[in-house]
Amino acid sequence: MAISDSPEVMYMKLLRIKDNSQQKKDAFSQVAKLAGKIADKTLEQLEREGVFVFPETVKDAEDITQDQMILQSINDTFRSGNVMGFLGYGDERLVIASRFCGEGEDYFFQYLLDKVLDFPNIVDLNSDANQDNRLFNFLLFLFPYYLKAAMRKGLFKKYIRRRYNDGNVKGTIDVARHIEENTPFVGNVAYSQREFSYDNSLMELVRHTIEFIKRKPYGNKLLTKVKDEVKLVIDATPGYEPYNRQKIIEQNKKNTVRHAYYREYHALQRLCLLILRHQKHQIGTGTRQIYGILFDGAWLWEEYINSLIDDVFYHPMNKGGKGAQRLFEGNVGLIYPDFISRNSEKRVIADAKYKPIDNIGNRDYLQVLAYMFRFDAQTGYYLYPEAENSEGLRLRMNRGSTYEANVIPREDISITKHGLKIPMDATDYAGFVSMMKVSEQEFMSAFC
Repeated sequence: MAISDSPEVMYMKLLRIKDNSQQKKDAFSQVAKLAGKIADKTLEQLEREGVFVFPETVKDAEDITQDQMILQSINDTFRSGNVMGFLGYGDERLVIASRFCGEGEDYFFQYLLDKVLDFPNIVDLNSDANQDNRLFNFLLFLFPYYLKAAMRKGLFKKYIRRRYNDGNVKGTIDVARHIEENTPFVGNVAYSQREFSYDNSLMELVRHTIEFIKRKPYGNKLLTKVKDEVKLVIDATPGYEPYNRQKIIEQNKKNTVRHAYYREYHALQRLCLLILRHQKHQIGTGTRQIYGILFDGAWLWEEYINSLIDDVFYHPMNKGGKGAQRLFEGNVGLIYPDFISRNSEKRVIADAKYKPIDNIGNRDYLQVLAYMFRFDAQTGYYLYPEAENSEGLRLRMNRGSTYEANVIPREDISITKHGLKIPMDATDYAGFVSMMKVSEQEFMSAFC
């Protein structure tokens, strides 16, 4: 792939792989430096090194295990996990597509982004496209989601020090400035005052990002999704001046949001800084920096499934701390089952799994069985994406013991691996969407 954003033509070494796949390490020879930087590192580690990971702070998810490494070394092979996106290091690029992607565009990845984040249809992983431009577009398209999440906490307010020069002295007199500005004395006094204000450096940063996005061809359409939040930010920042952008950026680099309550604002601040500091699609500068944007496929899949079965199931959310359940009395044994049926008479427990059916194994069984026991459920489901040529599987729980040679399957307790078939032969995105609607109807028939 060639990228020519400057008079010099820079030739990129690009490798494209799929999630949940295993390949020989020799296949990564053209991106050997990049592979060496990311192998056996978790999403949390890469996030600390500057890679933008969605959702932010993935360490809070229960499923962040070795499976959530970008590349895990296994003898002479690398195994990819539940992650999709783009990574770069120097002149090397790695594209991680969904395992349901053919040779062309990754319609399934686009569909998940569209259903969960209302993304525009821009996911094209063709190797002749400009990956760096795409990285930057992803950051822009994430802005409405992060702005809405942060604004649920209300406008960010903090103490700032303002300088005044008038006759209503209310703070600390600035003697040097007073002499400079008020000689000869005409009744004004130079002073500063500490105020609790919405018009602070963070809200100014958000405002600068909004104004920057507005100038993009698709900017106004993108911001329409959060028009109420945008209006609040604009009303709260009367001190906004376009020429202050670099000053505001430096203030936010030095003063990151640290309070746990405002964690959503910390994520928004980081995104705004990435957008404004790399506005010329220079997502990574220099040859030492790892950069890119990665999406946790397990999270996207779980939220997508929730959009389908929300009327039938409760959806506890461990990242947001909503719907927490306990295994034992005295608030002992915190758990967050993915889905608990709203029907309490015939309770059903469901677990979203973004991995192949054969990879759903013992640890997964024990977890769902514990949830079923806790909620007196006789039926459990694993909800996973499947290729069109595979079938689901119903597992009946055994009773008895091999010691007494009386093991037989029970009819009343079972777990079903229930897959949603992903089309693999769509010729365009519109066709893929139509085929997915059919798959969704078949998938939902099990719960209707």
